[in-house]
Amino acid sequence: MKKLFGTDGIRGEAGAFPLDEETVAVIGASLARRLTEKLGREPRFILGRDTRESGAWIEQSFCAGANSEGAVCESAEVITTPGIAFLTKKFDFDAGIVISASHNPFADNGIKIFLPTGKKLDEATEREIEKDIFSGRQLAEGNQQSAGDLKVAEYQTAYLDYLVGEFENLALENFKMVIDCANGAASHLAPTLFGKFGAEVVIINNQPDGKNINDDCGSLHLNNLQKKVLEEKADFGVAFDGDADRALFVDEKGNLVDGDAVLWIMANRLQAAGKLNNQTVVATVMSNIGLEIALNRKNIKLLRTDVGDKYVLAELLETASAVGGEQSGHIIFPHHSLVGDGMLTTLFLLEAVRSNDKTLSQMHDGFTQFPQILVNVKVREKQPFEAVAEIAEAAQKINHELGGKGRLLLRYSGTENLARVMIEGERQVEIEAQANGLANIIKKNLG
Repeated sequence: MKKLFGTDGIRGEAGAFPLDEETVAVIGASLARRLTEKLGREPRFILGRDTRESGAWIEQSFCAGANSEGAVCESAEVITTPGIAFLTKKFDFDAGIVISASHNPFADNGIKIFLPTGKKLDEATEREIEKDIFSGRQLAEGNQQSAGDLKVAEYQTAYLDYLVGEFENLALENFKMVIDCANGAASHLAPTLFGKFGAEVVIINNQPDGKNINDDCGSLHLNNLQKKVLEEKADFGVAFDGDADRALFVDEKGNLVDGDAVLWIMANRLQAAGKLNNQTVVATVMSNIGLEIALNRKNIKLLRTDVGDKYVLAELLETASAVGGEQSGHIIFPHHSLVGDGMLTTLFLLEAVRSNDKTLSQMHDGFTQFPQILVNVKVREKQPFEAVAEIAEAAQKINHELGGKGRLLLRYSGTENLARVMIEGERQVEIEAQANGLANIIKKNLG
């Protein structure tokens, strides 16, 4: 059976299997049926979506299926992924459903499901839902409710109030920040949130039209934010992705501050406060070797996981660590939330900057990134790399050339048909040649 749920739910082209109307309704019905069996009663769901034009009909189709099995659906409409995770627990829903494809182009969409604990739906239930999809199971007849809900304003306000309450001592007067909302879920929330702390806020890319989400903006496209920070002489810049579960930053000099740098800053802050449990930070195999070296100098251990926030979270909980995340800007503070939250991360970073009375560029002093290159290759199938002789031999040759002074990481995307070639080393020109050469071999064999 083909596996539909990846590391971040189901994702693909909106309107095509498995994100066509009929299959989405089956997903809603299947989830409702499974939770009814576990709970012994009809479940309650809360849904939210990003700004893609397909979001509304996918939400409606999901609710139609869920309603057919007796589930009650309410909607927070356009809201961030971590917003739905928060509301699921806050208002005692049995599951939170996010309709989003995060950083993907507007034509894609996705479904990810959260439990009241803040964790994503367990894999066993995901497999049961997939069985229902492939079995051709028919929906039961029943009344179909609208996903619309009069409580939308209450839900969105509750989420913002929670964030403000977590940082009631944060004052941002005489502080100027530029916010790139990616024309996504943060577009109407972020300006309100950061204005509450007294910051002078300059907003860009907060006019979503259903198609411009992540389009030359947000955390995947930082050039415009870097220019705007310099143009405005701002102290700080932040860019969210489409569903605002991650954030990347720009310092006052226009330099990128990525997830690795944020982990470095937060590790130092938590260590100084005596709150860095086990002197440990959790990151993924994608984090720069420079982070590991910098943390080692502070006697802080870096634990690496597979790529995906679900794996970071599992390690955080297993080791009772206080912070972890991904280079891409997905940071988790498990004592506050089990979900990466771009706006929460931004507030933590602002708190660190203000309490230390330093600029953002000064805060990431001590962390030097090694040259790194990442090349993506579209593949038709995800064969084990070691099973393809030419790829295995090329990878072995590169590891020999790096000679222990760099790192090769070869992996598949968890959400797309992509092979990812990542190399770190001492010289950019050399690692670029190595990465592109290996990418061409992968394309030849699997593209």
